[in-house]
Order: sequence, then structure tokens, then C-alpha cells
Amino acid sequence: MKQKIVIKVPMQSDKDKSKAMQIAVTMQGVSSVSIGKEGDRIEVIGEGVDSVCLAKSLRKKFCFADIVSVGEVKPVNPPQPTPPFNYYYPPPCPQYYNPCPVYDTGSPSWFFM
Repeated sequence: MKQKIVIKVPMQSDKDKSKAMQIAVTMQGVSSVSIGKEGDRIEVIGEGVDSVCLAKSLRKKFCFADIVSVGEVKPVNPPQPTPPFNYYYPPPCPQYYNPCPVYDTGSPSWFFM
């Protein structure tokens, strides 16, 4: 089970941020590390990561590290492919028979045989 750990660490410069990330990466089970939106939080994602041990190792360098949250990472479902659009074809127009005019001479046709 992957978990996401957010730890608040006072980081003033880019050098402090890179040191905090190096400490987090060396922990066993860490798969990704990032700096939070506020800039003073480090987000660690991994499987079987000890959050207390991570906070202790960050305290050795920065003298202050507070665990903000530890939670499970939910898997992202890929978007479902949309089914192909079924086109509606209207039924063909009915074929009407156009009779040709037949001129009747008044006598039956068998009469001329």
C-alpha cells in the first residue's frame, strides 16, 4: 500500500530544499519526493516508509520537522475510452411506381388476334 507523507520543514533557500530532498530519497521504500506548494513542506510517496524515522532524520539537519499528514495514495483511474458513435442512417425513400399512360382504343387486345 502506497502512502503519502507530508512533513513541514523550515527551508529558506534552494540549498535547504535540495538537502531535505536528499535526506528523504535515502529512506527505504521512497518512490518520489516533491516540495509542496507553500515551499516549506516536503511530500514523500512510497511503500513501507517509516514517517517517524524520516522526521527524525530531517530534525537532525533542520532542528525542526513536523509531520502534517500521513495518508494512503489512491490509484488514479485512467479515463474510460468513449464508445464509437453510432450513426443513424434514415431509411431509404420508398420507390414509387410511375405508370405510363396507356391509351385505350376501346377494343380488347385479344380482338386483334
